[in-house]
Amino acid sequence: MDELTTLSRQRAPIRLTTVLTYVFLTALAVTMVFPFVWMLRTAFIDPRDVSVSPEKVGGFLRWLVPASFPHTKNFADAVEAVPFGRAYINSIIVSSLVTFGQVFTSSLAAFAFARLKFPGRDKLFLAYLATMMIPGSVTMIPVFIFTSQLPLWFDGALSWLSGSSVTLFSHSYYMFQNTYMGRPVGLDSYFTLIVPGMFSAYGTFLLRQFFMSIEKDYEEAARIDGASTWGIYWRIMLPLSRPALATLAIFTFMGSWRAYMWPLIVTYHEDIMTLPILIRSFQGQYRTEWTLLMAASIMHIIPLLIAFIIGQKYFIRGVRIGGIKG
Repeated sequence: MDELTTLSRQRAPIRLTTVLTYVFLTALAVTMVFPFVWMLRTAFIDPRDVSVSPEKVGGFLRWLVPASFPHTKNFADAVEAVPFGRAYINSIIVSSLVTFGQVFTSSLAAFAFARLKFPGRDKLFLAYLATMMIPGSVTMIPVFIFTSQLPLWFDGALSWLSGSSVTLFSHSYYMFQNTYMGRPVGLDSYFTLIVPGMFSAYGTFLLRQFFMSIEKDYEEAARIDGASTWGIYWRIMLPLSRPALATLAIFTFMGSWRAYMWPLIVTYHEDIMTLPILIRSFQGQYRTEWTLLMAASIMHIIPLLIAFIIGQKYFIRGVRIGGIKG
């Protein structure tokens, strides 16, 4: 009996600690989920119910699900208030091309740093990796200046080659069926929205670490069979690195889809703006259309959920393998 009493006393603090841990995690989860619940509620209610407090309606449940729920007209109003469809297409095009370009360039650089041998390889990789320590807000300024001067540089090169004044890039823009398609290069162009995001030191580092974990026997066997360096990269390394490629693709797509600052400073015309910039227009200096803002935000996060659901198998597998072999 004494032994049972002693054991129960020893286990009591453990049970109490477990309960407190679950209580803390539950409270933390509620604080993280509540903003999303509030967003869903605001998107599906009448605008007049936004400022109503739970005390005025007699309880939290009545506040959470008012009589006007579900007010789906908010979604139609959000689409009609701004060129929402065009912004959606712009975000899909920009995010898809940035994702494809970053995965492709990062895989090429990672393959070179992991498998090719050339003088100064490790030092060059360290220098390339050191750029990750520089905040994006610092590099944004020189990249902005560089891209804004591209039309003048291209026109200067063409003028020098042709011997006459050329303004092909600095004063021209594209039109498609009376729709503004942006400039060829420079500000307010798809080129500036897409190309700077196609290169990533983080993506190169992630894929290099994964490439180094792949056994060299595959590469040696391929070379014996007569495979070229490109063949080893395309037929051996990429198929074996699908989890890492999917992980990088998901991270890149999410980051590009949510990008706000860079599209804000390089686009001026509404037909070129991406979705986060157009959503910001619902929030003014003196008034905010909360129902339209939340409805647009829900439509904005749908592709992120779809991308994660589709790629979660490779994403989880990539994180697991990276943790084991890293």
